[in-house]
Amino acid sequence: MIEGISHITFIVRDLELATKFFKQIFNAEEVYSSGDTTFSISREKFFMIGGQWIAIMEGASLPTRTYNHIAFKIPEADFETYKLRIRKLGIDFKPPRPRVEGEGQSLYFYDFDNHLFEIHTGTLSQRLKRYKRK
Repeated sequence: MIEGISHITFIVRDLELATKFFKQIFNAEEVYSSGDTTFSISREKFFMIGGQWIAIMEGASLPTRTYNHIAFKIPEADFETYKLRIRKLGIDFKPPRPRVEGEGQSLYFYDFDNHLFEIHTGTLSQRLKRYKRK
């Protein structure tokens, strides 16, 4: 039986730059750093973001950008705060996709290794309710 998502791992070329990204944008709490020791395939760090275990491991960046992404839920009132945090790091924003009223606000942005992230203010139940209205 699946209990939920254990962790999400991102391969990054620079652990310190990725650490800055996760801490400054998501207020990530760093809970582990392997230093020069490797228990897995490379040096790594672990973070907690909103109760979710996020791992970063040293390696080659993604060669291209895609729409594959991870979305973090934020309160509507915090949307502009997160937007400012992202701008401060000079992160690339993806143009927003068309939205219908009632599905929440989103902002898509890439990290330094071509991973796409989203901050989103809506919920699944809100989206399904809106989509039923057509």
